[in-house]
Amino acid sequence: MVTSSHYLASEAGHHALKRGGNAVDAGATMWFALTVTKPDLVGVAGEVPILLYLADEEDVIAVNGQGPAPAAASVDWFKSKGYGLIPEDGFTPATIPASFDAWIIALDEYGTFSLEEVMEPAIRLAEGYPIQATMVRSIERSAERFREEWPSTAEIYLPGGRAPEVGQVFSNPDLARTLRRLGEEERRERRWGRSAGLDAARDYFYRGPIAEAIVEFTGSFRCRDVEGKEEHSLITLEDMEAYGARFEEPIRANYRGYEVYKCNTWTQGAVLLQQLNLLEGYDLRGMGHNSVDYLHTWIECAKLAYADREQHYGDPDFAEVPLTWLLSKGYAESRRRLIDPDRASMELRPGGADPIRLEPTNKKEVFEGDTVHLEAVDSAGNMISATPSGAWIRTSPVVPGLGFPIGTRAQQFNLNPGHPNCIAPGKKPRSTLTPSLVMRDGRPYMVFGTPGGDGQDQWTTQFFLNHVDFGMDVQLALDKPTVHINHFPGSFWPHNVSPGEVRVEGGIPAEVAEGLRRRGHKVVVDEPWTHGRCLAIRFDPETGVMYGGASPRTGDSYAIGW
Repeated sequence: MVTSSHYLASEAGHHALKRGGNAVDAGATMWFALTVTKPDLVGVAGEVPILLYLADEEDVIAVNGQGPAPAAASVDWFKSKGYGLIPEDGFTPATIPASFDAWIIALDEYGTFSLEEVMEPAIRLAEGYPIQATMVRSIERSAERFREEWPSTAEIYLPGGRAPEVGQVFSNPDLARTLRRLGEEERRERRWGRSAGLDAARDYFYRGPIAEAIVEFTGSFRCRDVEGKEEHSLITLEDMEAYGARFEEPIRANYRGYEVYKCNTWTQGAVLLQQLNLLEGYDLRGMGHNSVDYLHTWIECAKLAYADREQHYGDPDFAEVPLTWLLSKGYAESRRRLIDPDRASMELRPGGADPIRLEPTNKKEVFEGDTVHLEAVDSAGNMISATPSGAWIRTSPVVPGLGFPIGTRAQQFNLNPGHPNCIAPGKKPRSTLTPSLVMRDGRPYMVFGTPGGDGQDQWTTQFFLNHVDFGMDVQLALDKPTVHINHFPGSFWPHNVSPGEVRVEGGIPAEVAEGLRRRGHKVVVDEPWTHGRCLAIRFDPETGVMYGGASPRTGDSYAIGW
């Protein structure tokens, strides 16, 4: 079974499994396809955290596919240029492209397909596919900038000088050519073995023509950013050559007998684990699903978890994150005492620090970057959950000849010296990207995740509780309306904060929304079917049966199994 954020990518992953590939082969196949069909949400030069359950090894591992800041990036550099915040767009927030190498090492170690086989569906799509409505709307939002500032992007995404129409056969011949050349490099060296071929493709990307094109273009084209400044990229050939994705241990917490795995604090994943530890102390089922008591409790627990994210999380290679303490059951028990069952907190209350009285920021009109998600489970019980993102066409111009832009993930750093998430050379930003994987009794159970920035670990927590505490099947648990909070500085520029704000998805009863208001929450009711795009696959190791689902929100996601 496979799921992904675009139906054509899911189809490609489905066929990879039917051709005898495993979960890793299917995951990589879907990622390449998504870079073609969802380039507003994910690109070849982006980043990805991956969680894998390996049936033969009976082990869960993580792939760290987050690129670091360039060697020249520092607080002093940004301050010397007059930046108060790292901008969301242009070249200065670029991190080293990471996704490609993350999928290469995953394929090399655990896949079975060649890179050519994995990329073949994406190449066909890049040569022409009927474009979907969500992509057309995204292009239309940025069309003026493409036309006036970024000719290399306009050449691809404004065929004939305008946005394509829904259903128009759309192509990206430069991207198709780039992927073909990577496949040719791999094929030429594959005679020395599968790993030699993959290494050759990696060298072509990070040491050869692709790296050279990225560095030359981003070092010569002056790209205006949201602050009105025009700067070059800080990425060098040495930065590209030095980068390598890696395998590492995931982090985890036990919730009512379920072992839930996340990536380390170079992502926000630990907030889901902290929320579960807090919520485990309550009879949620007894409160009633989406009742005032349940949602108030959930909201107040989320506030505490996200306060710790803001205070403590950062790249563990650079920051001393007290993760053992933060994920301990004793810490969760002490934090539950802070929750008033009748009143919403208006403070940010991280552990081990003084509470912060939040002040609302002046709201700027912001269109945040988003992402995609994918999962696969094969007949052996191997599972993969990945949340790829970055290198959006909205925030950086396409590199001429390559067909894709570079990423802007460094906007998620701050410029506060001494903070765990302060920018530094070679450091990874604390990303919002956060796949999930669940084991039960030492056996594979579930993978799930969603796009959605700061909302990811809020919507997926509610999905998981719907399934575990309220006994819902996968699709029903995905479909139920959700809430999320903005009671912390947002991870994306300009890091807006709205103290006490709770966004309630239409479908939650009006009397529940009013009940939350009476407890002091600042409730905003959103349109129905607008929160999250959750995907999930549940695997039954006893029968081999899989239960998958895809949220119908946006209409592009799809689950396919047989």
